[in-house]
Amino acid sequence: MEWGILAIVLVLAWFWLDSMKCNDIAVTAARRAAHLSGVQLLDDTVALDKIRLARDRDVGVGLRRIYRFEFSDTGDNRRGGVVVLHNAKVETVNLGNVWAVTPTTVD
Repeated sequence: MEWGILAIVLVLAWFWLDSMKCNDIAVTAARRAAHLSGVQLLDDTVALDKIRLARDRDVGVGLRRIYRFEFSDTGDNRRGGVVVLHNAKVETVNLGNVWAVTPTTVD
């Protein structure tokens, strides 16, 4: 019984640490995409929108996290952007309908 509780605590600790690492990666990807596109990242943060199991050709099954953030292209408006991570790797960064940054320019 104690081993089961210890295993659950360790899995939860791993998940929390992994989520913090992925959040930092998503913030960095959003900053770089905003900088490369010449827009301003608002609030300098991202928010986790969805998390789910997903399959990737290279890595296999892992967690796909979708983060949302806001940016401004004129300084007077707010537009939405998305960062998609599979495990701890950036898949895409999308700055609305106008700009899209591929992982090769983000990493």
